[in-house]
Amino acid sequence: MRRIPMIGAITGLALVLAACGGGSDNDTDPKASTALEGRGEISFVTGKDTSGNLQKQIDTWNAAHPDEPVKVIELSDKADEQRQQMVQNAQVKSDAYTVLNLDVVWTAEFAANRWVVELPEAELPIADLLAPTVDTGRYLGKLYGVPIDSDAGLLYYRKDLLTEAGIDKAPTTWTELFAACDTVKEKVSSAKDIDCYAGQFDKYEGLTVNASEAINAAGGAVVDEQGKPTVNTPEAKAGLDVLVNAFKDGHIAKKAITYTEELGRADFNAGKLLFHRQWPYQYASASNKEESKVAGKFDVAPLPGSNGPGVSTLGGHDFAISAFAPNKATALDFIKYMASPEVQKANALVIGKAPSVAALYNDAEIVAKFPYMPSLKTAIENAQGRPKVVKYGDVTTAIQEAAYAALNGDKPTDQALSELQAKLETLTQ
Repeated sequence: MRRIPMIGAITGLALVLAACGGGSDNDTDPKASTALEGRGEISFVTGKDTSGNLQKQIDTWNAAHPDEPVKVIELSDKADEQRQQMVQNAQVKSDAYTVLNLDVVWTAEFAANRWVVELPEAELPIADLLAPTVDTGRYLGKLYGVPIDSDAGLLYYRKDLLTEAGIDKAPTTWTELFAACDTVKEKVSSAKDIDCYAGQFDKYEGLTVNASEAINAAGGAVVDEQGKPTVNTPEAKAGLDVLVNAFKDGHIAKKAITYTEELGRADFNAGKLLFHRQWPYQYASASNKEESKVAGKFDVAPLPGSNGPGVSTLGGHDFAISAFAPNKATALDFIKYMASPEVQKANALVIGKAPSVAALYNDAEIVAKFPYMPSLKTAIENAQGRPKVVKYGDVTTAIQEAAYAALNGDKPTDQALSELQAKLETLTQ
């Protein structure tokens, strides 16, 4: 998800959706067409690009396709707001949006509502992509989105400060992480004012990701394998309580309740955080000496868990084609271009995006710049997917509200999770 990209994302959710739910009347709607026909100008709708790299890729396409130019439409840098604008555009059946850059969790929702069209799997390089990423683009066995990038959360940490404090490896559990914070503050004078840990805790999709990862790290799950909500279990409470208690005892600073990916990125790069849960995209900016005070001083590791390394949410983005847009043949060719190894490699090298092309994780040039890439591939392959549900917006809102209330101390964890259980039972019937 980052979102930007995250999502960010919900770890361990496997909600079951009835096949009959969420459909619309697009089959008979004259404004909608599933035919991949028509050539000419198209639009590409995406979250805000903070790298500047996207426009370079669009310029390359436009130079080679002067009669089929692509116009970029940038939305908010918050995933929830991006989704809302795309949903509103689809609900009024506008042809303003052609290719949609969907968080992987939205693809099924858009497919179920017939806001996007089925894609010809045989014409796309699906076999070259990581299997978990391809699954995010499928709904009821059909392909509606092509994974262009993937994501798994990583633990960014100040290796220099840990080394100075006599700690020779990254923590693998929450207990080790918080103990490392205390040791660094005690032994390193320059770190006395540094905050211990942060993730994404503002009330948006990022909070869904962080809360779900904490629950899964404690052996809990938001739902079980049959899709039944299970957030009122002792394990789920123990997981969310890790974050709740960290806010109470100061291991997570109070201001982190407002953190999104970008706010956390800025503080980590400024040297204000010892540990940071973040997506891979931060690596490039944190390594840039012109914009980061921690370049050359940090490293990354797997996310912490209760008894060992945790499990990340599966993030990333799928490209899909609006059912209401003209020039769908051009749109399909543009998606093929953006899915190509060449473009994905450029994204990886320039801004550290995790590719969906499996072979790129062993590319010598990419690994030389981002040594964590092979480990990231393993993390993606082991990451928990997110729910394929029509009511995803309601589900994630419910999780955010419950987690936010608990983290803020507005509700005891027991009460917050009990109320969430009831809401999810209604939403997943």
